[in-house]
Amino acid sequence: MVTRAETRRMSRLRMVGVRGGTLLRLLLRDKVGAVGLVIVVLMVLSAALAPLIAPYDPTAMSNQRLATPGGTFPLGADEAGRDLLSRALYGARTSLTVSLVVVTCAAAIGILLGLLAGFYRGWIDAVISPVTDILFAFPTLLLALAVVAARGPGTENLVLALVIVFIPSFARIVRGTAMSVRREPYVESGQAVGLSNARLILKYILPNSIAPIAVQFTTSIAYAILVEASLGYLGLGVQPPQPSWGSMLSNGKAFMELSIWPSLVPGLCIMIAVLGFNLLGDTLRDVLDPRLRGRSAR
Repeated sequence: MVTRAETRRMSRLRMVGVRGGTLLRLLLRDKVGAVGLVIVVLMVLSAALAPLIAPYDPTAMSNQRLATPGGTFPLGADEAGRDLLSRALYGARTSLTVSLVVVTCAAAIGILLGLLAGFYRGWIDAVISPVTDILFAFPTLLLALAVVAARGPGTENLVLALVIVFIPSFARIVRGTAMSVRREPYVESGQAVGLSNARLILKYILPNSIAPIAVQFTTSIAYAILVEASLGYLGLGVQPPQPSWGSMLSNGKAFMELSIWPSLVPGLCIMIAVLGFNLLGDTLRDVLDPRLRGRSAR
């Protein structure tokens, strides 16, 4: 009979991962990953320190409407004379907060559903999988629009809509991993020595799902920023006077012939943020997958 010690040893051999300093070292060794990490770190710091580094109140108006960059306003002013740099910094705070809350909640629910469906199968899988498939059938932005339109604009409804949108991605990834790992010899050995289903899930199934979850989490933040900005552009996201990149872009489009800065600044912020998280997610995928790890030395 296989002992508990042997079962744990086989599990450790099966679970391939990169931890702590090793992960950071591999990320920094990859030029693309290093760029993505730097962008993400700078963005998080800018959002966290926005009250300290923003030169003005983001809602304070002045008579210097559509001012060009330089002088009083480093990045110019919008149609109401508000400082674009301050609004961009607070917009980063809004986008990151909404995206992190959304993806964290969606990941928690999706991981739980994926583990239940992939490990227990049977009627549980027969209930969960069709629901996630139905949600996948709807375009992401269209589904988010439908939820927000039904409940009305606002931050709470925006978060709810995006959580519903992102749950299926995590559920499907974890379900596939759980189904694969469930058939491994060390899991069967764990059952043979009397480990409960809960312990099997926590000790063997969930750790093997960490790598794909980490990649999905990072890329989902990028997509959440994009969807949040899209809904803000349509007036269905975060409501004024709270700054939002999407609403800034929408307000600035009417004044493009007079000044491009009110649209260019938030547009560049969205592009750089999405690029940073996507680069980081792609590199995490390469680093955490041993079959692709050799590609990380670019």
